[in-house]
Amino acid sequence: MKLLLLQPPIEDFYDTDVRLQPIGLCYLKAVVKKHHPDIEVKVVDLHHGWGKKTIPLPKELTYLKDYYPYKDKSPFCGFYQYYHFGASDDDILGVIEREAPDVVGISSLFSPYYREVLHTAGLVKAVRDVPVIVGGSHVSADPLSLLQDPSVDFVICGEGEKPLVEFLHSLKLKRGNTKIRWSHIPNLGYRKGTEYCINIERENYPIDEIPMPDLEDFESKNYSYFGKPLAFVITSRGCPHHCSFCSVHATFGFQYRKRAIDSVLDEIKKRYQAGYRIINFEDDNLTFDKPFMKEFCQRLIDAFADKDITFVAMNGLSYLSLDDELLELMKKARFTHLNVALVSRAAKRPHTVEKYIAIINKAASLDFKILSSQILGLPDETLESMIETLCVAARLPVLVGASMFYLTPSSPLARELNHYPTDEDVFKARLSAMAIETPYCSRDDLYTLFITTRIIDFFKALPVDQFEDDITVAKVLMGNGLLTPLDERTKIGLELMTLLLQDKILYAATPQGHRPLERFKFDLFEKIWNQLDHITTQSQLVIKV
Repeated sequence: MKLLLLQPPIEDFYDTDVRLQPIGLCYLKAVVKKHHPDIEVKVVDLHHGWGKKTIPLPKELTYLKDYYPYKDKSPFCGFYQYYHFGASDDDILGVIEREAPDVVGISSLFSPYYREVLHTAGLVKAVRDVPVIVGGSHVSADPLSLLQDPSVDFVICGEGEKPLVEFLHSLKLKRGNTKIRWSHIPNLGYRKGTEYCINIERENYPIDEIPMPDLEDFESKNYSYFGKPLAFVITSRGCPHHCSFCSVHATFGFQYRKRAIDSVLDEIKKRYQAGYRIINFEDDNLTFDKPFMKEFCQRLIDAFADKDITFVAMNGLSYLSLDDELLELMKKARFTHLNVALVSRAAKRPHTVEKYIAIINKAASLDFKILSSQILGLPDETLESMIETLCVAARLPVLVGASMFYLTPSSPLARELNHYPTDEDVFKARLSAMAIETPYCSRDDLYTLFITTRIIDFFKALPVDQFEDDITVAKVLMGNGLLTPLDERTKIGLELMTLLLQDKILYAATPQGHRPLERFKFDLFEKIWNQLDHITTQSQLVIKV
C-alpha cells in the first residue's frame, strides 16, 4: 500500500516566503512508518517551489477593487494582483499518475483555502479511484465544509497521528475483504448513506511517543530564511490561553503538552547534520513554561556553542511569559528575532501595556529584531483603542505587523456571536479581504489603519544618520539626516509622504504616474499622526513628528 500526503496550492493576493514546510504531514509520515512499516509514504508539497500565476479576482472579492485599484510601486501599497501559488492542475495530475497512490491524504490548514483543498481532491479522483482523507486545522474547525464534497471520503478532526494509524489499519483489513465499521476510529469523519458522522475525539499518542517529523522527501535547500536552509521544530502542542479570535483549541484541545528537552535537542541536532542552519519553533506558545524555556535555552547554548545555527519563533511569543533573564538566555542561544503581540482586552488575551513596553525595551537593548503584531478591527474594539495600540508600538523600536481581523470558524468569538459561517464567510476569512466591519470600524477605517501601519514602518526602516541631531519628519522629507544613497523605493516613499501631508491625499505610484487612493481617509490618518510625538526606528533612533 502507498500513502501520498499532499500540501495543496493556495490562491490569494500574497504568499509568505517562509513557514511553508509541511511539518504536520511530515509528522504523519513518521508515525505511519513507525506503526505500519509495510506502507510506503511520500510527502509532496504542491504549494512551495512551483511558482505563481496571475488569476482573476474571485467574485466574492470584487469589492476590493476600490481598495487595491493599482499596481503600486509605493512602499505604502496594499495589494493588487490575485495569484495561484503552487502546482498547476496538470502538475498535480502528473504527480498523482506518477506516484500511483492507494490512499491520499491532503492537508487543510487555513480556512480560506479550503476550496483549493477540494479542487486538489477532485483532481485525485479524476485519475485514481482511491480513498481521499483530509485533515488539518480547518477540518477541526469546520469538518462539514469538506466532508460534504463528493471528492472527500474521510476527514480527521483534531490531532491526526493516532487516528490515521488506526484508519490505515482498518483500510488494510478492508483490502482483505473484511467488513469495516468506521465508528471505532477516533476523530474520523465519514458519510454513512445520507448522514455525516463525526466520531468522538480521543487523546493522541503521548507527545514523546510521536516520532520526529520525517523530512526525507525534501532537500535542506527547499526551504530557506535569509538564504539559509530552514527547518521547523515544535517543543509543545496546544496553548493555555483562550484568545477569542483563535481556533487552536479546535485542533489541540485545552491541554498544553511539552516535549522532553532531550527529544527536542536530538531533533535539532539531526536537522543540523542534514544541513539546516535556521530552526523555526512553530509552537503556539513557546515560552509559556518559563522554567522549561530557560533550561532549554541553556541546553541550546551548551549544545551549539561553536555551531553556525540560528533560532527564530515566527509563530509569535507572548510577552507576558518573557522576562529579562529569559531574553538574555535566548540571545545567548542565538535567537535573533522576536514576534510579540499587543492586543486589546477585546481579544480576551492577558494584556498589560507596562509589561509589554518593559519587554520591548529589554529586547531592543539586546539587539533583537522585533515585530509587534496588532489585530485591527476586533468586533468589540473601538477605533480609539486601535489607534492607542498603534501609537504605543510606533514609539518603540519595533516594526508594526498589522493583521486585519477575520472570523475563524470554531473560534471562541465565532461561538459567542452564534455565527456558523457560510461558504463565503469561510472563503473570506483572510486578512486581505477586510471582510468584517463593525459598529466601531468601517472597511475604509480598516484600510486606512492598515496603510498607516505601512507608513509608520517606512519611517522605522529609514537609514537615519545616528550622528544627526534633532531628526524630524520635516527634515527627513527634505532628504536631511539620512544616509545616502537612497534606493528608489525609499525615494518614492518620501515623495508620496510629502504629497500626503501637503495635498491631504495618498497617491499610488503607478506606471501612469501618481493616482489618488480614494478609500484612504486622511482625517483618520491625521488623527493618528497628531497623536504621535515621535517614531522610533528599528535602530532605536528617534524621528520627531
